Amino acid sequence: MSPTTLKGPELPSASGITRRLVIFLHGLGADGDDLIGLAPLLDLPDTHFMAPNAPFPCDMAPYGYQWFSLRDRNPARIVAEIAAATPSLDALIDAAMTRFNLAAKDVALVGFSQGTMMALHVAPRRAEALAGVVGFSGALMEPPLFAAEIRSRPPVCLIHGTADEVVPFASMAVAKSALENAEIAAETHARLGLGHGIDEAGVAIAVKFLKRVLAV
Repeated sequence: MSPTTLKGPELPSASGITRRLVIFLHGLGADGDDLIGLAPLLDLPDTHFMAPNAPFPCDMAPYGYQWFSLRDRNPARIVAEIAAATPSLDALIDAAMTRFNLAAKDVALVGFSQGTMMALHVAPRRAEALAGVVGFSGALMEPPLFAAEIRSRPPVCLIHGTADEVVPFASMAVAKSALENAEIAAETHARLGLGHGIDEAGVAIAVKFLKRVLAV
């Protein structure tokens, strides 16, 4: 199956110069507009921001998009659907790198929930390491398969609310263990009392990480 051309809102660099690229990956039933509003808060100079809509209409709501279905939560099926969505995201990353004449080290992924699951699947399976991955309220699917399939080792920053009612808080520790077992640097940050969402302190953590890995 050919990759779907992903489209969504973008926020160009305020300077008109693009030295870095941040791609936001939204959660289930949302769209690119859900995360593009974070771009000004990240305070990254000379950075272009993209927030593509996931390739499939959400099958659990009359609006929004999904990277994969959650009607059937069998892990093997979810991983297969993530793999099916991967070529579309890879194609977007490749096209954007060509468009702005950027290297992999100039590109970071920022995911929320299902978007974090996509980012953690896609980034380490790319031949060249991206600058890094920020994952809010997500999980690493099928950790036992992970080490055998990775091709690069981008640093990862995971941020998760202790009161997350959608993706269990314990998912963060599971992901960290699998990442570190695969020799991927992973830092984790618990947000006390936070549910399934992103708070101001979490954004500040993401900013610090992104400025470091993108060499701002």
